[in-house]
Amino acid sequence: MRRNSNEQPNRGFSRGIASLLLLLLAAAAQLFLVASVFGQVPASRGSVHTDQMQRIAIVLARELRDVPPPFSLLDVRPPDDGVAGARLAINDNNTTGRFLKQAFTLEVVESGKPEELVTGVKKQAEAGVSLIVADASAQTVIAIADALKGRDALIFNAGSSDDRLRDRDCRANVVHTTPSRAMLADALGQYLRWKRWQRWFLVRGTEPDDEAFAEAVRRAAKRFGSKIVEERPFKYEVGSRRADGGHEQVQEQIPALTQKAPAHDVLVVADEGGLFGEYLPYRTWDARPVAGTQGLVPTSWHPALEQWGATQLQNRFRRLADRAMRPLDYDAWVAVRSIGEAATRSRSAAPADLIARLKSADFDLAAFKGRKLTYRAWDGQLRQPILLATAKLPVTVSPQPGFLHQFTELDTLGIDKPETNCRAYAQ
Repeated sequence: MRRNSNEQPNRGFSRGIASLLLLLLAAAAQLFLVASVFGQVPASRGSVHTDQMQRIAIVLARELRDVPPPFSLLDVRPPDDGVAGARLAINDNNTTGRFLKQAFTLEVVESGKPEELVTGVKKQAEAGVSLIVADASAQTVIAIADALKGRDALIFNAGSSDDRLRDRDCRANVVHTTPSRAMLADALGQYLRWKRWQRWFLVRGTEPDDEAFAEAVRRAAKRFGSKIVEERPFKYEVGSRRADGGHEQVQEQIPALTQKAPAHDVLVVADEGGLFGEYLPYRTWDARPVAGTQGLVPTSWHPALEQWGATQLQNRFRRLADRAMRPLDYDAWVAVRSIGEAATRSRSAAPADLIARLKSADFDLAAFKGRKLTYRAWDGQLRQPILLATAKLPVTVSPQPGFLHQFTELDTLGIDKPETNCRAYAQ
């Protein structure tokens, strides 16, 4: 039988097309296999379905506390203080999380009444949220921790420097990203010792928080070989600086308060409420530097920090919040980023897995401080360098040179393991 003259070429062409299709399918299968091994199946941006994502919900619990108006109009507290830092960290977590099919969300629960705040957080926990960032007073942090006792829950204290939260009133379900008063005072004490300014004149307020910081200063003086030559409480009722003649009253009262003090190298002020400390620089009887809660201030963060890649964090924050990053923003950012880092390393969204990773000895966090930050095993406090800064610029960073420790110099700041009275972490 006679074959069509075009049949043989067409048949060869068809075989070629089929072979090419098989090769393309094999290549696609190989690409899918490789991507699956690395957990990154190629997909167009935003094409991953929400039901494929691991949801990691975080609650920011804000206690709306009454605070006195700031001395300077430049220091008015923004309404999103702390919230903006947490939101930036959520964005950072999701940048990495989308490759691991992890999605982070933030819910803000706030109230001016502590009992309402605790109730709101408890409702979130009952709905399945296990990770809480708290911007609250020490007593409210304790109340939240006790309300969540027995659950797979972890509270990040980002708002209270009270030493008792790391000591006799510690809780096993609380870690601390904000530095303690002991850490802040030790950071200042190390620098004053390094400068050989070892004679301190301590002026303190009369509020409980002022006394708490003053006690941390006393501890630092004893610890680093300095001497408090005298303490004086500030009891004056200063006139309004915004009223006519207000600055004249201040100019007369501050020298009267500070005259006839024993010889000293520095005036250390304990005024956490900001009621008088800003009046002291350039108004004291003796020409001495001022440090403590005002003047040269120990802090976890400063808007002008540029070292260790901090500029890019500052810029990203400014684009998000349209303002400078404040210490509370940083402390909240560190808390949320800690959760993100734990999720990345554990590749899990299960609360028990995240908490175990966060509390493990090998957990650390890069946080623009020049070294990896870790949590102390005996009280949950985040180890971190402390900045000493004026209003415009950081001056130095503690730990200072020469202050050594058998494990890490960061443990020269705050309550070390042999000093701790925290029993919850030992159980």
